[in-house]
Amino acid sequence: MDLVDEEDEEAERLKQERLEAYAAKKAKKPTVIAKSSILLDVKPWDDETDMGKLEECVRSVQMDGLLWGASKLVPVGYGIKKLQINCVVEDDKVGTDILEEEITNFEDYVQSVDVAAFNKI
Repeated sequence: MDLVDEEDEEAERLKQERLEAYAAKKAKKPTVIAKSSILLDVKPWDDETDMGKLEECVRSVQMDGLLWGASKLVPVGYGIKKLQINCVVEDDKVGTDILEEEITNFEDYVQSVDVAAFNKI
């Protein structure tokens, strides 16, 4: 009986050592942060909306995990242009819903916000 108990103890000790070695190895590995590239279409109310001010308002939205990128004005029609702006977000920290909500809070300039493209990085 003693031989079986010693074997069980040895197997348990070996198992524990392997688990600790695995945990240490995993702890050294850098965690991958999931990111996405989002292209937003921000539409003004009319052709008299100050697009410079509109872009300034959009870029003023700051959050942890949000990085604004390039932007351009794209003609829609009747002299109206929409702001097309790119941003990179960390998926765990920033969602498209909160981003759209924050931008549409600038009611004087922004009529609506649409996600034109969404790509995982």
